[in-house]
Amino acid sequence: MEQHAQQPPWPLTLSTFLSFARPITEVSVLSSVEYVFAEIPRRLASRARSLEALPFIVGMNPFIARTLQAYRRSFQFLTMHPPVKTLQENAFFAVQLEAFVQSHANDIPTMAKGFQECSRYMTPEQISEFLDGAIRNRIAMRLIAEQHIALSRSLMQKENSRDHLGIVHMSCSPRDTICMCGSFVSELCEATLGASPKIIIDGEIDATFAYIPVHLEYILTEILKNAFRATVERHHKLYASATSTPPIPPVVITISPPPPLTSHARVGPAFLSMRIRDEGGGVPSANMGRIFSYSFTTAGRGAEDSLEDADNGLGGGPYAAQHVGGSAAVDGNGGTGGLFTEMTGRSLQMGLGTIAGLGYGLPMSRLYARYFGGSLDFLSLEGWGSDVFLKLRDLNDAGDAEI
Repeated sequence: MEQHAQQPPWPLTLSTFLSFARPITEVSVLSSVEYVFAEIPRRLASRARSLEALPFIVGMNPFIARTLQAYRRSFQFLTMHPPVKTLQENAFFAVQLEAFVQSHANDIPTMAKGFQECSRYMTPEQISEFLDGAIRNRIAMRLIAEQHIALSRSLMQKENSRDHLGIVHMSCSPRDTICMCGSFVSELCEATLGASPKIIIDGEIDATFAYIPVHLEYILTEILKNAFRATVERHHKLYASATSTPPIPPVVITISPPPPLTSHARVGPAFLSMRIRDEGGGVPSANMGRIFSYSFTTAGRGAEDSLEDADNGLGGGPYAAQHVGGSAAVDGNGGTGGLFTEMTGRSLQMGLGTIAGLGYGLPMSRLYARYFGGSLDFLSLEGWGSDVFLKLRDLNDAGDAEI
């Protein structure tokens, strides 16, 4: 493992990453599996070494130790696996690779719980720096593994879709994704707070761009959770004593597409942009410097509370079911069913979307947005609401972006 950890990751640009699917052939799939065996062990070894370098008392935490053991087992599996030389061998390995991805589904929630318990032994800045690296590394490993799984499946099924290059959807629709994520968040908000705002989509609502749908789903889900929760909480507080309650103000999302390739005004990379605005009261100016901290949350209590208080299930209030591990939000009530269950299951699979209320959603959404060179900016009008400006790079035009 030491030898792998000391070797820097191979630089892989998005254009090379997508070239495995242009077109999908036996040669391209076997080249892809070669990259899997070369690169994922290096990234596993690197993160294992970073976990081992944590302060002793932090490394001994059972949740941190569990994550380290998972990395070591996966490293051993990949480095001891015989080379894959044929499509038959690759078909079997692709199934094993799916199991590998699933085995790491809860790495981030597990580490979150560990750092929650050890927050007194590391500064928020140290925790943020460590988690930034861990999450970026995890995004990269999932991209490499899931791209190979998608290519292998397409070749076996003799599918070579023009609309997909592995896991990249070349005509990803923000409107469709907003509607799907909005339905999930609406159900979650209704179940948790008893009400939810509507979503209004304007701008270029039919715009599409090349992107990885599951990344967009995660980012939008986390932003909408914040917007919905803040809007409903503020609305209920403002009109708690009123005899009649006005309608909850909507969350408005404006879509701005990337300029066309032939546009004379286009300079540099192409981005699709979205503005998500709510009337949830905004964030007090004293807290604006902490909104991208992993330990900051305003869910269900005053914004002054920190990650240390989360051990009590967010105060036993409506957010108590959304603790790290997340499945209590569904299974604890006998199974909600429908889109709520489906999306929560997908969030568990990602290992990210089930830690709402611990302050991880916004910083991780920004990491996802920045991964290919995009951005996520948060503006607050205290006493009124918040605006989130999201820029996502069109992956059809991001050949120089490194994986």
